[in-house]
Amino acid sequence: MTAGPTALRVTVERSDPGARGTFEIERSAVHVVLDALAAVAQRDPSLFFRYSCRSGVCGTCTVVADGRPVLACQTPVRPDAASIHVAPLGGFPVVRDLVVDPAPFAQRWAAAGGRLSPDAGTAGDAGTPRARRVIEDSLDCISCGACFAACDLSAADRVFLGPAALTRASVVIADRRDTVREERLAAVAGREGVEGCHGIGACSVVCPKALDPARAIRRLRRWRLSGLP
Repeated sequence: MTAGPTALRVTVERSDPGARGTFEIERSAVHVVLDALAAVAQRDPSLFFRYSCRSGVCGTCTVVADGRPVLACQTPVRPDAASIHVAPLGGFPVVRDLVVDPAPFAQRWAAAGGRLSPDAGTAGDAGTPRARRVIEDSLDCISCGACFAACDLSAADRVFLGPAALTRASVVIADRRDTVREERLAAVAGREGVEGCHGIGACSVVCPKALDPARAIRRLRRWRLSGLP
């Protein structure tokens, strides 16, 4: 069996055109993309990137690796790979190197009405197996921004709410304890919401938690036409 390469070439898109962008690092300690970035930072401490939990929970280490938005802490570097290219998330303003400003994502999440407004006197059935099954493919979002970066519309159309915000809206609208379900559905029904989606599905392909934003958007369209569950 042929042994894999002993070195990995890491190319990082830097915000400073004069900063070093290509590094050769040892493969022995590189298992995931975040390991590669940490090794590069030992060579060049001026490299900026985010990470926190290293467990795929916080979503802060999301970058674009070889053209795909990924969680750096959870994405393996193939043993036979000779190189990897790392860039900041598309659709976000770059602060420095791989660090981006999450404001566009947060603003659209808030605009989609992601917080429940429950009626204290109504228990509803949001906790039942039946209610959970409706939105099983939309729970556990970690707000990493991978789907937002994969969606060309999120970057091109500053009005479009984006897949993560619409996915969250579907979760809240499905909860019968919420007192403004109809209003929420109306708020995400226009061009800025479900009608603005072109149905390409890249959001679902890149989600590191295996959620299905494209399906959530189709569900919102169905509820708009046939009524709430």
